[in-house]
Amino acid sequence: MNESMNEKHILSILVENQPGVLARVAGLFSGRGFNIESLCVAETNEPQVSRMTIVTIGDLGVVEQIKKQLNKIVDVIKVIDFTGKKFVQRELALIKIRARPENRAEVLRMVDIFRCRVIDVGAEYYTVELTGDEGKISAFLNLIKPMGIKEIARTGALALGREKK
Repeated sequence: MNESMNEKHILSILVENQPGVLARVAGLFSGRGFNIESLCVAETNEPQVSRMTIVTIGDLGVVEQIKKQLNKIVDVIKVIDFTGKKFVQRELALIKIRARPENRAEVLRMVDIFRCRVIDVGAEYYTVELTGDEGKISAFLNLIKPMGIKEIARTGALALGREKK
């Protein structure tokens, strides 16, 4: 298989904050057989503009076609492909971890090592908040999995370009 077929692409798309824009953008991906690995959408500092951060995996040629099609959508203001560019990326995860009396200290030790925050404590579970890149979140999940994960909610990637020096 061609290595470029599995390349990860992070797209940041500024759009008019209007109903139906998300459906049109997602439709471009599904129409070309591309899966959206993660998708985050929220207002920017301008309430009439939203930023969509989309992570997909695929061939550069097809992603180039998708970008051209995105730019044809009236409500799309700007498309930024972070492939090959310098950017910062973060993701938020909320994780409900089993906290039996015998493993509470170990859970709290992992929370401390990964700079998480315990945001809810129950009789049997701790809910923790973890922010970082995909690698940090995956590493934490792999280490904590043997203790028991009840639920996970993840935002998916958020990204902004780095300032030029």
